[in-house]
Amino acid sequence: ETGIIKPGMVVTFAPANVTTEVKSVEMHHEQLTEGVPGDNVGFNVKNVSVKEIRRGNVAGDSKNDPPNGAASFNAQVIVINHPGQIGAGYAPVLDCHTAHIACKFSELLEKIDRRTGKSVENNPKFIKSGDSAIVKMVPSKPMCVEA
Repeated sequence: ETGIIKPGMVVTFAPANVTTEVKSVEMHHEQLTEGVPGDNVGFNVKNVSVKEIRRGNVAGDSKNDPPNGAASFNAQVIVINHPGQIGAGYAPVLDCHTAHIACKFSELLEKIDRRTGKSVENNPKFIKSGDSAIVKMVPSKPMCVEA
């Protein structure tokens, strides 16, 4: 995705809020001096149990803008194919990176034109197939999203 990872770095896993040191970085069972965007790497960390972190956690540099869980976030959604109408309270399962979490539409903020991105209607009561909207989403469990 973004950034680099090197042995000796202190990283924080979010939203678990676990901080540890990277012991080693490897790709295809070979040690690396660093992992860069596009590399599919594995890395070993000190004193962290498998139970403390889980799929969907994000690792980031503890000293430089560490990652945080989001209590809510705004997302642009496009309804491709859905029977009936969707309003506040709808809770689809969202796949964000490797996280797989139900997120509730807490507010429909605005309906927008799919092509131009311009606002068509503020605070719509519902959206339906073919509509695009900006929606405030609240995850059912802590999760990380990019701003």
